[in-house]
Amino acid sequence: MDTQLSSKRPYLLRAMHDWMTENGQTPHVVVDAECPGVVVPNQHVQHGKIILNVGYAATSSLEIGNEVISFGARFGGTPFVVTVPIEAVLGIYAKESGQGMIFSDDASEDKPIPIVQDAQPPTSVPPGKPDLRVIK
Repeated sequence: MDTQLSSKRPYLLRAMHDWMTENGQTPHVVVDAECPGVVVPNQHVQHGKIILNVGYAATSSLEIGNEVISFGARFGGTPFVVTVPIEAVLGIYAKESGQGMIFSDDASEDKPIPIVQDAQPPTSVPPGKPDLRVIK
């Protein structure tokens, strides 16, 4: 049973983005700007990270795909096409409330938990009252 599950991160990002948008909040993502494949305006990177407003009012053609987030935006009045691999997203939060989600930077978070093939199913519990005692 070697079924490789896909990453949960893009699904959680889309869900949190939808939830924030539907509740009148402005979603922002925290991005590791040093991750390979990240295309952001370098002048806005601080300490290797950048915070991006991914609200519909601040972006054009926003796509949160399974592999990458991409959109057009203006930085200091200059148009820029942003590309962020999903694994570079460290978290998403609402600007107004601060509510959101931080993602583990451990790649093992998306690896499936191995199932022990030799495990025996639990024995059935006999019907009737449970046999419980108070131990002091």
